[in-house]
Amino acid sequence: MQLTIKHYGIIISTLATAVLHLMLFPKLGFDPIFLNGFGFIGLLGAYFLPLAFFQQRHKLVWWAFAGYTLLTIILWLILGDKEFVAGTSSAIGYYAKVAEIFLLTFLWADKPK
Repeated sequence: MQLTIKHYGIIISTLATAVLHLMLFPKLGFDPIFLNGFGFIGLLGAYFLPLAFFQQRHKLVWWAFAGYTLLTIILWLILGDKEFVAGTSSAIGYYAKVAEIFLLTFLWADKPK
């Protein structure tokens, strides 16, 4: 697979999102918000690794990746801490949402036909 700008955008925005979620471990422990970071890493692997199982189902993986990202945003809007205090864990939600919106944009640009 020849990587393009949109692929690098998917990789970078996914890793940024995952790291932001994983950074919450010291505060939250094994909380679903923290574990969400591993979900993003797993989906990134399913999307790009040359594993026949996932490559044969690339369109389904795309839908799962986009749906997972959108679900993360929606759940944060419903349940998340909306208080923004720069430099604290409450701001991480906002930073992660920016990365997730970029991720959705790059995924949309790479949508399978």
